[in-house]
Amino acid sequence: MSRWALMAAPLIFSGDMGRLDEFTLNILCNSEVIDVDQDALGKQAVIVRHTRESLILARPLEDGSLALGLFNLGDTLRTLTVDWDELKINGSRHVRDLWRQQERKPAENRYLSRVNAHGVVLVRLYR
Repeated sequence: MSRWALMAAPLIFSGDMGRLDEFTLNILCNSEVIDVDQDALGKQAVIVRHTRESLILARPLEDGSLALGLFNLGDTLRTLTVDWDELKINGSRHVRDLWRQQERKPAENRYLSRVNAHGVVLVRLYR
């Protein structure tokens, strides 16, 4: 769902919503991730970096913030880092973890996060 939201793709679910467990329902109804997917600017994410072990996508949003997805494509936990130069931004940025719906500590010059094997961290960077 993170990649779909970053690519501005339609979010479709074809199951019985009444039979979903709370965890799955929270994933499908996360308003912050849906906001990224449906952002009015309508731009898709761009590939910042793609290696055998990781994929980093960045999507500009209408309010001037940036949605950032760090995907661990490997089989082990790893720390992924993206520098502001790669994102063509500068200065300190507030960081909002969209899946956990929590503020993280502000970042300056780069963002780094531990990402589970085959997992993703989806954040929003803003001033």
